Amino acid sequence: MDIAKIHELFLKCTSVSIDTRKIQQNSFFVAIKGDNFDANTFAKEALEKGASYVVIDNPDYCIDQRTILVNDSLKTLQELAQYHRNFLKLPIIALTGSNGKTTTKELIHVVLSSKYRTKATVGNLNNHIGVPLTLLSFSTDTEIGIVEMGANHKKEIEFLCELAQPDYGYVTNFGKAHLEGFGGVEGVIEGKSEMYHFLSDKNKLAFVNLEDPIQVEKTNSLQHYSFGINKSEANVSISEVTANPFVTVGFENLKIVSHLIGLYNANNINAAIAIGSYFKIDKEAIKIALEGYIPENNRSQLVTKETNQIILDAYNANPSSMAVAIDNFKQLDKSNKIAILGDMFELGVESLQEHKQLVNSLSNQKDIICHFVGPDFFANSITGENLFFHKDFTDLVSYMQIHPIDKSTILIKGSRGMALERTLDYL
Repeated sequence: MDIAKIHELFLKCTSVSIDTRKIQQNSFFVAIKGDNFDANTFAKEALEKGASYVVIDNPDYCIDQRTILVNDSLKTLQELAQYHRNFLKLPIIALTGSNGKTTTKELIHVVLSSKYRTKATVGNLNNHIGVPLTLLSFSTDTEIGIVEMGANHKKEIEFLCELAQPDYGYVTNFGKAHLEGFGGVEGVIEGKSEMYHFLSDKNKLAFVNLEDPIQVEKTNSLQHYSFGINKSEANVSISEVTANPFVTVGFENLKIVSHLIGLYNANNINAAIAIGSYFKIDKEAIKIALEGYIPENNRSQLVTKETNQIILDAYNANPSSMAVAIDNFKQLDKSNKIAILGDMFELGVESLQEHKQLVNSLSNQKDIICHFVGPDFFANSITGENLFFHKDFTDLVSYMQIHPIDKSTILIKGSRGMALERTLDYL
């Protein structure tokens, strides 16, 4: 069956799914093989739970006319998504970057939704499976689509751009993330810049943060719409930025007070302001949208537990995001500051050195008590009055049970695999 015919069947359904645990009535189920399972084995269950059609790539699981047999279910999902994107012909904004992708995507979404019927990537479904699912969630009612793109190696952003065919693109930044897959910082820059190459080839528009010299350099020859802080050459100029603890920015004689913690979130907010302005959204509507956005999922959340105030930023971490989080924490006008920092993953051969640099940068920080958690930090243990090293989370908990923390301002940050949000149960 060709992709056009499969698309006709897809349009008869109300949703797409790759997980039988989330099947809805009249859904379109695609059986994707995982590392530890073969989703073809769930085809019958998907139909029993309400799926109208199932796509499989193993003939042993054909059931009836509702079963669509293809050579490769994943490839079919991707081809179907690309076909659907071209069928809809709606404007799509794509964004990638080392840090801040999901927060920026959410901010852009709330701003554009004040005027347009907008759909965006749900959560961080931003890879070779998540992007197709996002594209297939768009419908003829969607006026603007927002697609987040993640990558941990070169050529991935190039591939995702070919699927999504974005009309606009934004790279949040270029940092020390996924160094193992990209082969170093230069590899990160090259990989993320694949979006710029696509926009250039297709004569599309890039949104550019003039505070980032790499963005400026990489987009000189592109159509672009820019923003910056007190920059007369910018299309959108932000007049001021503060964070103590919530980020506040000035825009066209308005003060926008967000619910986001950390100066590093200012660029995410400013990008949403710029993109909203490009799409002719009234400045008052932009202010209302941004001030109404409350972060969740362990991203820059302010949490109060007993006598402690906690900056919970435990969704993920890399050397770049860790550095800006710590810099912001340093400038907060608070007493009794404690940083609980977990190992940073996917750094490859540079991991121990990157952890060592972070430890050294905090070794003379007298007004912050630092707790380092995880084997890579533990391998870089040094003696310091305010430095404590824990080989794992259990070790940290044992320490906290003997030395309870109270009346403190606490930064919690680490890679997703560290799951440092568990610390809240002991504060």
